[in-house]
Amino acid sequence: MLHLFSFYPYALPVGSLMFLVWLSLGFLGAPLWLWTLFVLINLVGWGSPCWLLILFGGLAVVSNVPLLRRALVSSVLMKVITALGLIPKVSDTEQAALDAGQVWIEGDFFRGRPDFAKLMKESYPELSREERDYIEGPIDQLCAMLDEWKIFQDREIPQKVWDFMKKIKIFGMIIPKEYGGLDFSALAHSEVIMKLASRSLPVTITAMVPNSLGPAELLKHYGTKEQKDFYLPRLASGEEIPCFALTEPRAGSDAGSIESEGVIFKKKDELYLRLNWNKRWITLSGVSNVLGLAFQLLDPEGLLGGEKEVGITCVLIPSNTPGVVLNRRHDPLGTPFVNCPTQGVDVEIPASHIIGGLGNAGKGWTMLMESLSAGRGISLPSQAVGTCKLIARITSDHSSIRKQFGLALCKLEGVEEPLARIGGITYAIEAMRRLTQGALDRGIKPPVVTAIAKFNGTELGRKVVNDGMDIMAGTGITLGPRNLIAHIYQATPIGITVEGANILTRTLIIFGQGLFRAHPWAYQEVDSLKKKDLKKFDHAIWSHCGHFVRNSFRFGLLNLTRGRLASTPGGEMKRYYQKLSWVSATFSLMTDVAMGALGENLKRKEKISGRFADVLSWMYLETAILRRFLAEGSPKEDLPFVHFSLQYGLKEIQDAFDGIFGNLSVPGMTWFLRGVVRPWFRFNAIGSAPGDELGHQVAHTLVSPGPARDRLCQGIYFPKVATESLARLEHAFHLIKEVEPLEKRITQAIHAHKLPKDRIYQLIDPALEKGIINESEATLLKEAALARWDACQVDDFSDEGYHGVEESNTKMFRPSYRGPAGPPN
Repeated sequence: MLHLFSFYPYALPVGSLMFLVWLSLGFLGAPLWLWTLFVLINLVGWGSPCWLLILFGGLAVVSNVPLLRRALVSSVLMKVITALGLIPKVSDTEQAALDAGQVWIEGDFFRGRPDFAKLMKESYPELSREERDYIEGPIDQLCAMLDEWKIFQDREIPQKVWDFMKKIKIFGMIIPKEYGGLDFSALAHSEVIMKLASRSLPVTITAMVPNSLGPAELLKHYGTKEQKDFYLPRLASGEEIPCFALTEPRAGSDAGSIESEGVIFKKKDELYLRLNWNKRWITLSGVSNVLGLAFQLLDPEGLLGGEKEVGITCVLIPSNTPGVVLNRRHDPLGTPFVNCPTQGVDVEIPASHIIGGLGNAGKGWTMLMESLSAGRGISLPSQAVGTCKLIARITSDHSSIRKQFGLALCKLEGVEEPLARIGGITYAIEAMRRLTQGALDRGIKPPVVTAIAKFNGTELGRKVVNDGMDIMAGTGITLGPRNLIAHIYQATPIGITVEGANILTRTLIIFGQGLFRAHPWAYQEVDSLKKKDLKKFDHAIWSHCGHFVRNSFRFGLLNLTRGRLASTPGGEMKRYYQKLSWVSATFSLMTDVAMGALGENLKRKEKISGRFADVLSWMYLETAILRRFLAEGSPKEDLPFVHFSLQYGLKEIQDAFDGIFGNLSVPGMTWFLRGVVRPWFRFNAIGSAPGDELGHQVAHTLVSPGPARDRLCQGIYFPKVATESLARLEHAFHLIKEVEPLEKRITQAIHAHKLPKDRIYQLIDPALEKGIINESEATLLKEAALARWDACQVDDFSDEGYHGVEESNTKMFRPSYRGPAGPPN
């Protein structure tokens, strides 16, 4: 046979061209028929023997003709997988979780080829005028009423606050207007929680719960007309205070294993339920009028005409129903919101109390999964962002005000480091919050993304709180009205624990649920095997093979070019888009490798799945950061925050991949992952930690008055009363920034020996006498010195005051400018 391609002198260029075509087909994900044509051209061109051409022709026909492929290959493969028991078992509760909500941005990451041009057009919502007026009016009024120190000391929210919250319908933010609610967008709901979180956590949690998982959310989507007409107006006005009882002693994060039972029976020719339950950690249950309950419904007499074990069901119970026990309180880390156990002993209610009526008996788990996904995306992430913004403000104030070793704390590199993390992380999780609300406001309920938002909001929030405590130091650990961070620190583990403990959210939901939901072919394969649908299986399995081949090529080429081959938007963020494309291709390929190597055991390998979850989380966070920067007009002054948060995320991704390559066992390939891929990825790293210079820029931006600082902390509550702690800090901060040039002038005079070496505040009058400063400047310097002194004070108590008899000494001590009692800074 004629060797067309090997004819001298064309062999080398033709071979090189064929190699480039091969790489291009793989990288772009060419269809099977194009691969077939390419291989055939090469076989003919390089003079392959006839027997090889015939063999290839037969394989090509079988592969490209679906009817033949299904009959000769896919049917056999399907039987083998079934016989070997390789089909992952999916329980009913897992199936309900998989069916709930929609796949959103995470689907792009699992495909390994995210379309950033499309992702950068995702909705980035704004508040309506009505919503903004509510937040700047009634919510600001509510914040002004709150005294966090007194709430913690009294261990309760004052009745006047409860009354005002009901008056402004804060418990009805998600209830439609036709029922008297506010019918707010997800963004407005989130903004309310964020602002409240910067003021009082007990009040925030109290407002959060009725608007999250609970009767209102369930009634709105599933309730009968009668149930909606009766309950929703009362819930909106606060006439009815709701709670929802889900968690039990033996069913926490695994809420699907609840043991509370209800038996359906007939009473006077009507269907009734007899309920018994033991629940705990139920917020607002102690003050509730209506109790939502999830329980296992049994039908021993077959009254519903189906199985005796009907399944998880949700019901509404008036709290004063005989047998309902609500007389105990939990103490969640001393944070005084109402959180209680509740029991029910032979509680009898009409079966019509099932949310949605008898038709929804046994459908409670699906209802809960769909409701949980929205709550996870709003409540706890918004609370975390509110506290982080507050901490960014108070630490930047405090570190500018307080001096040590003759310098403001913010000038010390050791303090710059946590300040930079606070600024970068706060920017990142605010970006995540806004992007997530955009999806929810479009009616998308992405359970994987909302789990990412809940986990990362609370976990990154914990890092910010810890860094804030380190910067505040003694000021942060001295309790009293002046201390703005201690109660946040105290309550931080609560958010980590609730709505699914973070450990399990990371290891089971984000990647475990995400894999089956968002992978383009995995769920279709499992579903087709379960239903014995050969046509669907054939399409899924061969499409999956093509997906794997394409990502193998993308993985290799993007690694070699450090992502530069990826087609992405241009501009100053281009390198980040390219690196995220590289990350996505690696993530997608390694997901398939892990599935193939571990099969059903993958969901039990929680350390591995947790690392995959970290990669997926940070791909979403990085996308949100890029979207935020673009949506806000790409302000140059925000670039330190943007670069820091993006580089921080890439380092987290790098560490997660390192753990995957070093710990994933693949038969016959483990040595390659650990001995070749892992060292290569360390040498050719996707990312490294932000450098010191960038950290300095972030810290400097955070402690400099200006639009970047204000944008970072936008949406929190700033008190109007000058004696309040945050107002005191802000006043001192701005005065100190104003007098910095004057202090520099005095320092220069000291160096020139025009003034003696002394503390600056002691040299104000001598500087005035020598004409270094004028009268107005001297007055301003004295005002700043007194403000600095006042802002640095901490609370102290008499012995009686310490035991709650009198208030702390919070009045400012105003010493003279001479003598040992003067301001120390």
